[in-house]
Amino acid sequence: MKEIEIATPFIRLDALLKLAGITLSGGEAKKAVQSGLVLVNDQVCIERGRKVYPGGVVSYMGQVIKVK
Repeated sequence: MKEIEIATPFIRLDALLKLAGITLSGGEAKKAVQSGLVLVNDQVCIERGRKVYPGGVVSYMGQVIKVK
């Protein structure tokens, strides 16, 4: 599990995937989310602009990110 610390109250899901290095670009993150391949707190999420708050867990292709 990779932990990403943010200095803001939340981070957008697509930005988090890019920041964590899970996707190479925002466009790739958008496609992954819209394809239903990303889980947020163990639920499929198709909203790339979804807000992820500290304590949130995101999974994509076997990689897990926890927001701190």
